[in-house]
Amino acid sequence: MEEKQWADAACRGDEEAFHKLVSSQKRKMYGIAYSYLNNEADALEAIQETICRAWVKCSRLREPAAFVPWLIRILINCCNDELKRRKRDIPHYIEASAAQNKIEMISVHKLDLERAMQRLKPKYRNVLMLKYYQDMTLTEIARILGSPEGTVKTWLHQGLKQVRKHISGGVEGYAGKAEL
Repeated sequence: MEEKQWADAACRGDEEAFHKLVSSQKRKMYGIAYSYLNNEADALEAIQETICRAWVKCSRLREPAAFVPWLIRILINCCNDELKRRKRDIPHYIEASAAQNKIEMISVHKLDLERAMQRLKPKYRNVLMLKYYQDMTLTEIARILGSPEGTVKTWLHQGLKQVRKHISGGVEGYAGKAEL
């Protein structure tokens, strides 16, 4: 059975087809979730939540052929929900992050990039994450985000421009403080 047939069957309530379809996307889903959350446990939890939401709402999907982009869109929403929750619960996240930082050595450039990405509007961050972390084409990204390809190209350009601005602004800020 091919992906489209699995999607049709899954949307009609076939658990086995749903399982096969989701299993075929597990690597991509993990990569996306981890690139957003930078934490294995949170990424796995986001994937689990995504699968639950997808199963519950699968029967309402109008176009079963668009199952995979729809699934990835749900995953991105789950990741964004977790990031919003982290902002509300900063002290707990800082403790977990501090422990993780002792284990992992993260370069200054990577931290600057991560900070710059976190400061972007979600539409820019989503496009950059999918393009550069998941190596997706603009056509695939447009389909996942439900936006025209031209709009996605604009968001990509604007997102890159803002990342450059945030990173160069951060470097200038360090230099200015060092001179004081």
